[in-house]
Amino acid sequence: MGSALHRHLHAWLAGNPDESILRWIFRAVLVVSIAVLAADLVEINHTGLGSDAASPQLDIQPEQPEPPSVLAPLVKRLLAVPTGDPALEQPLSLELRGGGRLYATGTITPGSARAFTEEVERHGEYIRTVVLNSPGGSVADALAMGRLIRTRKFATEIEAGKYCASSCPLVFAGGIERRAGERAVIGVHQIAAVRTASAARSGDDMSRAQNISARCQRHLADMGIDLKVWVHAMETPHDQLFTFKPDELKSLNLVTSAPESRPEKPRT
Repeated sequence: MGSALHRHLHAWLAGNPDESILRWIFRAVLVVSIAVLAADLVEINHTGLGSDAASPQLDIQPEQPEPPSVLAPLVKRLLAVPTGDPALEQPLSLELRGGGRLYATGTITPGSARAFTEEVERHGEYIRTVVLNSPGGSVADALAMGRLIRTRKFATEIEAGKYCASSCPLVFAGGIERRAGERAVIGVHQIAAVRTASAARSGDDMSRAQNISARCQRHLADMGIDLKVWVHAMETPHDQLFTFKPDELKSLNLVTSAPESRPEKPRT
């Protein structure tokens, strides 16, 4: 069989000139080249399609929104500390009026707590509500006044359109009941440690401020106030105020009840 195949091949080669043989070889090479090129193109296209399909997961990530700034919603709530009211710029004055209402009006200065204590000792049996209208002031005196109000179980109130800011809310927090009239302004901001004449400009000032801040937080907690009130205070520059909306006053337990309804004075 092998010899017969050899004879047939020899006869075919003998019957074809060299040019025909070369054409057949060229055609065979061309067919093989086209087949290899086609295989490469198929592989390239397949790889490209695979990359395009994967790209949304690997390279194109959805833009992640930036986390909201803690201060962003606060900026629109900050107000400049109001000035220009002569009554509020004066040291705290105390006046007992009808209905057991002790009006405390003006700036809380060092010594205001002592004057308040003396007034309570004289007329405590008549006092039911401490009515505040104050831009604040001495933190130590405000804390002492607030504690005494709670001890004596007085209510506190800020009348409609009146003002209680800075350290004043520490006094207001002492009320066994806390009331605020319509458009009453209650605001907080950072505390400022008072530097004594002998105190050096050192870390002592920061330590003093932190100590006062801790006392304020403990006071608010003891009075049943949500400590978010103090977070707002610490986020607000000392020359501005964070003012609370009516619903926040209730949700943070700063205000516990509606203002008392009082009979109108007869017109003369």
